[in-house]
Amino acid sequence: MAVEFRGFHYADYIVFAITIIISVGIGIYYALAGSKKKTTSEYLVGSRSMKIVPITLSLMVSFESSIMMLGFPAEIYTFGMMFWWGCFGFLFVMLIGARMIVPLIHPLKITSVYQYLDLRFKSRAVRAVGSTLAVLNTILYMGVVLFGPAIALQAVMGFPLVWSMTTVAAASMIYTTIGTMDVGGPSEVFRLGKEGGRLKMFNFSPDPTIRHTFWILVIGMTLRTMGLAVGQASIQRISSTPTKRDAQKVMAMVGPMFFITMTLAMLEGLVAFAYYSKIKCDPMASGQIDNANQIMPLFVLDLFANLPGMPGLFMASLFSASLSTLSSGLSALSAQTVEDYVMPFMSKKSDRVKTILARISVIIYGLLAVATSMIISTVGGNMSQIGFSLMASFVGPASGLILVAALVPFVNHIGALVGVVCGVCITFWLSTGSYLSSSLMKEPILPPAPIDNCPLTNSTLSAYNYTLQSIQKIEDFKNYTPEGIDKVYSVSYLWLGGVAVLIVFVVSSIVSFITGRIKPGETEAIYTVPVFDLFCCCFPDCILKPLRCGVDYSKKIKDDDKYDDVELELDENGGLIRPIIKINSD
Repeated sequence: MAVEFRGFHYADYIVFAITIIISVGIGIYYALAGSKKKTTSEYLVGSRSMKIVPITLSLMVSFESSIMMLGFPAEIYTFGMMFWWGCFGFLFVMLIGARMIVPLIHPLKITSVYQYLDLRFKSRAVRAVGSTLAVLNTILYMGVVLFGPAIALQAVMGFPLVWSMTTVAAASMIYTTIGTMDVGGPSEVFRLGKEGGRLKMFNFSPDPTIRHTFWILVIGMTLRTMGLAVGQASIQRISSTPTKRDAQKVMAMVGPMFFITMTLAMLEGLVAFAYYSKIKCDPMASGQIDNANQIMPLFVLDLFANLPGMPGLFMASLFSASLSTLSSGLSALSAQTVEDYVMPFMSKKSDRVKTILARISVIIYGLLAVATSMIISTVGGNMSQIGFSLMASFVGPASGLILVAALVPFVNHIGALVGVVCGVCITFWLSTGSYLSSSLMKEPILPPAPIDNCPLTNSTLSAYNYTLQSIQKIEDFKNYTPEGIDKVYSVSYLWLGGVAVLIVFVVSSIVSFITGRIKPGETEAIYTVPVFDLFCCCFPDCILKPLRCGVDYSKKIKDDDKYDDVELELDENGGLIRPIIKINSD
């Protein structure tokens, strides 16, 4: 059904190759220059002396991936700008992290966030479960990220998916601006977007089965993306800063920056729709592509058909975004491997041996990411939805585990374990059930752009049929009501992370009361967050006191900014006993 293939110009190959070679060359240079880093602290957290700007940029690019560059524009192209409200969820998570997570984790001077669970619950089982969930989630995330440039290369170069994913593993503002001018200016972009139904952004329905509403995107996305604030990649970076205030500045700066880049990525999708509406030839309806995730690569090829080199630059930026995310994920996994799996059994080995093991683990996890990406390539759908749905079973319960440890002082290790297991099982059941149910009707995409000016080929009739079928599916969906178990499976994929967090909180609290909760005053203040003191500081003490569950936060709040000199007390097997915090007198 495909029409004429428009591939790379030789100039695109040159630009693409040079950019990637420079990027990889920089990495190789610093890998060789940094070979003197003998200790795991130097290798994993830069000896905790990194400056704010490089850490902010590092955290920023670790969040920018092929999911954002391909999945977000594809989402807007096919379903409209409603998804933009989700940007606020990402923003809120970073601001909450600066206010709540940094003061909790940074003073402990730990490398793996799951060391915190060991300290809080005094249980290696809880730490192992949390760490395992994080490893599985990161491998899955890297698989989705690898899938992005692979499918883009298939669209613009004709590369097989397997070779593309292997190449990426081994080794966008300008488009929005120029595309807007080609269409006829911002007003024309929004006019065409409105005509195509892409600007319907104000659905405030409380129905949890609707794919996207204001509440689902703001509240659900906040809960779903809480894993960004408590994830290993973020913790590793804020732990690399010398002071707590520096770490808070990093998180506070990343939030607005990521909000802007996400908005730009979504506007690219709107510009692409306006462009194909203007030329009246929708690439999906006409059969030029068979996957919405290929919209942006094809749009760039069409937009810069007379300017060789620009499509190559786009592909290079896509690869760079994926490489930054992959390197961040691999670094986080190597840190977790050393701290959570190597240290308990090889604590007496030298730092050099541990560093070598960390580097070996990077290769292993990279191969696992390639294998995962090959499996994901068989799953249909938008990249952003694939990522959010599949990872909800791991990142939701993992985030819930850390949050319940920090916010609910009476929860014990048994309650935490049962809660996180229930969270994994239920969300995995919901996410897989939604994908596998043959009777559940999925919300159809919006009608495509016009196809009046598409080249006359054998696929022209099929293109008109595609448009008519799209309109008919929308009408059928309006009259559809899920029945039986499909009512449960129809819950929006963005609620799954929030459902997991809620399950962990409820189940762990109930089980803790049944098995013997931690008594008031037994949980040390350093391991919990005075959430009501932080966000409800105007409440009188008579209300705040019972909400603290017996934890004395008075000294922590007073001396919190001075928790900069910390030593970790370890047992003979390298397990954490407690941090020894020295309060500065100045």
